Amino acid sequence: PNDTIERGIKKAAGDGNSVNYETATYEGYGPSGTAIIVKCLTDNKNRTAANVRNAFTKGQGSIGTQGCVSYMFDEKGQIIIDKEELEDECGDMDADDLMMQALDAGAEDFADEDDSYEITTAPADFDAVRAALEEAGITMASAEVTMIPQTYVTLTDEADITNIGRILDLLDDDDDVQEVYHNWEE
Repeated sequence: PNDTIERGIKKAAGDGNSVNYETATYEGYGPSGTAIIVKCLTDNKNRTAANVRNAFTKGQGSIGTQGCVSYMFDEKGQIIIDKEELEDECGDMDADDLMMQALDAGAEDFADEDDSYEITTAPADFDAVRAALEEAGITMASAEVTMIPQTYVTLTDEADITNIGRILDLLDDDDDVQEVYHNWEE
């Protein structure tokens, strides 16, 4: 029929109305039981599923069912502030002042790491905390809602490290893959 032919021509020509993007989440296991979550945005779920499965297979991992590893992660807002940058911008602000500002804005937790401060929030409070810190003139190294593992896995076998690296590299090279979360402690 003419309708089918015209739709095919429009799709091949790149007509924006004919392309429907969908989100897809894949969960699986890497070497030695490492948990991996892959979030994708795709116009072809079959191609994306095959590419993700291929990445897991080449790295000696396996795709699991929906929910098989997501219970091991918490969805949190995460804001990281570089200590040196904070000192350059606000020389008089110390960790306690920053912590109070973040907690007053609705943050759940504040951690003083080696070279940065890490603020975690509930996903719903993330925007309010980020906006409060921006208003105070604090530059953030990164600010995003992410999946934080509850526990981490340390790999000691060289083959396992090579394999998980292969999985992560293949997923990183795939244009459909938006985010990859894992509990491997690098």
